[in-house]
Amino acid sequence: MSFHATARQSGQVTIVDLTGELSFQAAGALRRLLLDLLSQGRKNFLLNLRELKYLDSSGIGELARAYVSVRNREGELKVINLSPHVSEILRRVRLHTILEDFDDEESALRSFS
Repeated sequence: MSFHATARQSGQVTIVDLTGELSFQAAGALRRLLLDLLSQGRKNFLLNLRELKYLDSSGIGELARAYVSVRNREGELKVINLSPHVSEILRRVRLHTILEDFDDEESALRSFS
């Protein structure tokens, strides 16, 4: 299974829909997309993980790196639609303590300051 990341805009928030497997081979694609969006001046990101089927250690590292990159530019990064499997992985590596997660897009969008 491959990986795709597509961005769409909702007000001041960029929603990034992730599909497939976020693994070593795909981590660079997510990094490049987020860095490009940050260079355009976008600061607030919502990662939609509904279609994310697999996450390995490189993917976990990329999520942590994305969070730091966004925070360093005084932005916010949040996640929505975690599968039970991905949620458990984030809990095990304690990323759930920094990545605010929501069950639906509407409530997540309202949470941005």
